[in-house]
Amino acid sequence: MPAVLFISDLHLDPDRPGITRLFLDFLGNRGRDAEAIYILGDLFEAWVGDDDDAPLFRDISSGIKACADSGTSVFVLRGNRDFLLGDQFAGSSGCTLLDDPARIDLFGHAVLLMHGDTLCTDDTDYLAFRHTLRERGWQQGFLGKPIEERRRIAGELRDASRTAGGLKTGAAMDVDHGAVTRVMEDHGVDLLIHGHTHRQAVHNLAIDGRPATRIVLGSWDTGGNVLEYSPEGYRFEKLAAPV
Repeated sequence: MPAVLFISDLHLDPDRPGITRLFLDFLGNRGRDAEAIYILGDLFEAWVGDDDDAPLFRDISSGIKACADSGTSVFVLRGNRDFLLGDQFAGSSGCTLLDDPARIDLFGHAVLLMHGDTLCTDDTDYLAFRHTLRERGWQQGFLGKPIEERRRIAGELRDASRTAGGLKTGAAMDVDHGAVTRVMEDHGVDLLIHGHTHRQAVHNLAIDGRPATRIVLGSWDTGGNVLEYSPEGYRFEKLAAPV
């Protein structure tokens, strides 16, 4: 039976080699049995441009390419950590980059895919900062800097984000139910799949009086979290990190 796999928030980083090995093993084994893999943002802890030739990025690009070449379609949606993923990365890895949100057909069922950060509407400071980082002028200026300077800036932004996150309430860092309802209504779907919050769960709700579902993907912290979706339904899988 064909299956589609969904993952998000791997935050791949040289400081976490075990998770990198787990993801490469996933691509080389479980992933090759799937019809498609959707990565819904924050594949990397930081991405400072497609010209970054760090060994980690080369290894991941090669792993995705091998999986795609085996016959599995790989789709990547940018997250708040790797929003600068571009055409060069897509070409070298063989993946298809998706806009956020992305409406897809999943075995005859219309499904909306998002990273999820734009649903956290109570976090107004983050959304304002996000808007700045998505401006064409900011991105052109950043990508025009030397790679080492970009890495330094990315590290500073990451540290600032962690500090700010520690000062925010749980509610501010979670999605707003009104935002969820509006985006599902706007796209005419009764199923939304997203990541970002790291709070793996299935939420039942109503859209225009009809039953609807919001599935939140888990992060790859101590192991891997995968959502398998097939014509028979969906289920979560836990992947153990290598010793």
